[in-house]
Amino acid sequence: MTNLVERPNSTRGRRRREELVEAGLALLAEGGWPAVTTRAVAERGGANQGLIHYHFGGLPALRLEIARRAGDAVMMPVVEALLAAPDAGSALDAMRGVVPRVGGDEKVVRLSVELIVGAIRQPELGDALRAGLREARGQIADWLGTLNPHWSAERRTGTATLVTALLDGMVLHHLLDAELSVESALAALGELIGADS
Repeated sequence: MTNLVERPNSTRGRRRREELVEAGLALLAEGGWPAVTTRAVAERGGANQGLIHYHFGGLPALRLEIARRAGDAVMMPVVEALLAAPDAGSALDAMRGVVPRVGGDEKVVRLSVELIVGAIRQPELGDALRAGLREARGQIADWLGTLNPHWSAERRTGTATLVTALLDGMVLHHLLDAELSVESALAALGELIGADS
C-alpha cells in the first residue's frame, strides 16, 4: 500500500515529482536524451525507480515533462524579458542583456540542442516543443497588440513569428560567436515592432 504522503497529489508527492523532473533535466543537459533513463533519473533524484512509473506512468511521460521544462528554460528568459517591457524601446534594451546571457549559458545551450534532437527523433517530444513555441508566439502577439492596437490580428501573429525566429536566431548566433554584436539585428527588430529609435 502506498504511503498517503507520497501520493502524486500530496505536497510531498508533488515535491518528489519535481525532484525527478529536475534530476532528468540535469541529466539531459549533461549527457543528452540517452542519459535520461529510469535508473539514472531515480539515482540522481534519490528515489526508487518505481516512483517514476508511479508519478509519471513510465519513462516516456517523464521525458515529455522534462522536454516541456527544458523548453521553458530555453525560451522563457527571452520571452519574459520581452513581455515585461512596457514599450518597444525598453524591449530592445532588455534584449541587449538577455540574448548574450542566454546564448552564453552552457546548460541552456545544451538543452536547446537536445530539444531539437529529441523533436526530430521522437514525435511526442516534437509536439511538446511545438506547443511551447506556439504559446510563446501567442504571448508575443498579444504583447505586440498592446503596443500597436491598430495592427490586425494577422499582422500581430506574423510579426510575433518573425520576432520569435529572430530572437532564437540571435541566441544561436551569439552562442556560436560570442563576440557577435547584436545591435544591427536589434535595430531591425525595433523597426519590426514599431520602436521609435
